[in-house]
Formats: sequence, C-alpha cells, structure tokens
Amino acid sequence: MEANAAHEMIAVPAGRVTLSDRRTQRSWPVELAAYRLAAHPVTQARYAQVTGARPSTATGDRLPVEGVSWGDAVRYCNALSRREGLTPAYRLDGDGGDGGGGGDGGGGEGERADAGAEGAEWDPSADGYRLPTEAEWEHACRAGTEGPRYGPLDEIAWQRGNAQDRIHEVGGKRPNAWGLYDMLGNVWEWCWDLYDPEVYGAYRVLRGAGWFDEEWSCRASVRRRSHPTFRIDDVGFRVARSVRR
Repeated sequence: MEANAAHEMIAVPAGRVTLSDRRTQRSWPVELAAYRLAAHPVTQARYAQVTGARPSTATGDRLPVEGVSWGDAVRYCNALSRREGLTPAYRLDGDGGDGGGGGDGGGGEGERADAGAEGAEWDPSADGYRLPTEAEWEHACRAGTEGPRYGPLDEIAWQRGNAQDRIHEVGGKRPNAWGLYDMLGNVWEWCWDLYDPEVYGAYRVLRGAGWFDEEWSCRASVRRRSHPTFRIDDVGFRVARSVRR
C-alpha cells in the first residue's frame, strides 16, 4: 500500500449502528446507506500533494498528517474533489481557496486558526470527497463486530502501551475485516458532526484515539471533541465518499 498514491477507498455496506455518549448516558440508533471510506488516514505526502502544505509536527511521507484543523480537513476534501473532477461536498463561508492550513500542533487544545470554515455546509448530492459522519466512522470501525475493538489492541492500534511516544506510518497494524487500517490508535480522526451544539457550540466530533492515548480510549464507541479551528499533534482525518444511486 503506497501512502502517497491515490486514496484507496473501501466499499462499506449499508447498516445500522447505535451511538452512545458516556457523559450524557444517551444512546441513539442511526441507519446508514452504503458509502466508501479511505483505507487509512490521509498521509503527509498526499496532503502535501493536494494542498502544497506540510503542517505536521513529526515528518514523514507515510506518517498520517496531523496538526490539521477540521476546517483544513474540509478544505482538503474540496481540493481533492476538484483535482479529480468531482463536485466538492462543502460550501465554505468566504472560501478563497482550498489550500490546507499549517500550524505546528502541540498537544492539548492546540493552535487556533482557520475560523472561516466554521460555517461549512455539506451538499449531500455532491459526488466529491468528504469527512465521514461519526455514525459512518463507528460502523466502519466495527466492521460487523460488537465488542469495544475489532481485534487484540496491540495487533490493531498504535497507542500509549506500544507506540514509544510517537506517531507511526499508516498501515503498520492489522486492518479490520473490511480492510480499514488504523481505525483505532495512531491519530484521532475528525468527523463531520457537531459534538453537542447545545453545550459545546461549534465543537466537532473526534473518533479513534491516538498514539498517546491509554487503552481505555482505543474503543469503537469513544467520542472526543475539539473546536473546528484547533490544530493538534495527534489529530488527523480520513476521507469518505457517498455512493451515488
């Protein structure tokens, strides 16, 4: 698998997933149509190829891009769509271009930037690349399993117990049953959804846990949140596409 090649997209079947939130003790079912999801997070080489930017703290072509905001991620999706002759999925306020931003991450809440993307709107009829919804993310992560993980933790995820305090190249651990790599560990991944707008406003959902997270966080159901303008050194993303009927 070449990290700097075009995104390898995996066909994810339609299905039903039940999301849950530990803080509020809520759970809610979501019915999903079929879609496609990238086999691994966006790499630094691919991000640079599409945007011309290399924002990550650690450097390496096959490392996941990190230090990217949610706004950077949606702009990347639009840029990649245009590059491949597809209709961009997002309409952005004051969009003067699709170049991904930079910044040097730094852990914690991260650098704040790129406020213009907060008003992004998703056009569901577009055939271009986009971020997965959190329901799509969890459904794909589980790949038909019902437990907290799709395999033994050390075999599937880079996390605090085995990552030696650093990020790792994509595809280095065993994929799930549907051929998706790094769904748990290595980097958290931005999703499209607002986390809890009544309490947290514009904050967006993160899924999957990262290289510095404890075992508890590396579970299919764990939700985290961050402001869409923050850039953090253990947060990246992968792309999805809707399946046209």
